[in-house]
Amino acid sequence: MVVTLIGYRGSGKSSVAGPLAERLGWAACDADAALESAAGATIREIFAAEGEAGFRRREQTVLAELLQRDRWVIAAGGGAVLSETTRRAMRAAGPVIWLQAAPATLWARIAGDATTAARRPNLARGGLAEIQDLLAAREPFYRECATFTIDTEGLAVAQIVDEAWRLLQTVWNQVAAGK
Repeated sequence: MVVTLIGYRGSGKSSVAGPLAERLGWAACDADAALESAAGATIREIFAAEGEAGFRRREQTVLAELLQRDRWVIAAGGGAVLSETTRRAMRAAGPVIWLQAAPATLWARIAGDATTAARRPNLARGGLAEIQDLLAAREPFYRECATFTIDTEGLAVAQIVDEAWRLLQTVWNQVAAGK
């Protein structure tokens, strides 16, 4: 079984994956880091060389492999849900937790992340407007894929992990009860 964290860039997936996996006694993986390692290039470099379509093909391949593992928490890339194949694989692998935050919060987190500029492509039109547009386009996919949703607004990582733990317990209790 795999627990997959989905959500827009800056929603907390990478920050939550490790502590949640530790609490579960599982391993954690950031899918974007795994993709970069496999490619020998940053996401920014892959986008520059291959465009978004090339990046998405690589992302789908990496996630297909990661989702075959057992007892892992995976932080998926923000756009991973764009692939129907990947959405199906995520749901088949185990619970999917959608981490949400307001667009302004996401923008502040992205702007405050020193690694964003070096590793990730710039937001094409810039800032908050693009985040709002992409969220609107991706929301149906996040919603379709998610087993649970956690609003991360104003929450510390430990609080998000506590909420994810609580939600996962409900799934496992239902499975144990044969529901």
